[in-house]
Amino acid sequence: MAQKSVTIDVTLGSTFVIESDIRGHKVVIDQPSTGGGTDAGPTPLELLFASLGGCIGTISRLIAMQKQIELRGMKIKVEGDIDTDGLLGKPIEGRMGLEGITISVEMDADLSDEEKIAFLHEVDARCPVSDNLLNATPVGIQLA
Repeated sequence: MAQKSVTIDVTLGSTFVIESDIRGHKVVIDQPSTGGGTDAGPTPLELLFASLGGCIGTISRLIAMQKQIELRGMKIKVEGDIDTDGLLGKPIEGRMGLEGITISVEMDADLSDEEKIAFLHEVDARCPVSDNLLNATPVGIQLA
């Protein structure tokens, strides 16, 4: 079994701006100005969607290379709905998180629709971000 540890450092200052240091890459997270932020970067949920779409794209490229499929490109759309009242501390009927996530993919490859669907199912099955969203991954929080 090949194990890899993933660690990032995240810093919150005096505003909604959050800076992450990811292997030397700076990623800025913020809230839109309508939500009290300065719109200096995407929201955490938007980054989650970008991570999921990015993982689908990355695993697609990997599988295409392994199976010698000419994958000329993809357009990946990730969307979902959330009741924002919960994160604002207001009572909600549903869950705190997203009601669901939908990924729509346009593929530029010489495959039939059936082959594209099978390909996407394999991609989803091998995508660690999708796996972590589909399965209850324990999350612990502690004071450092």
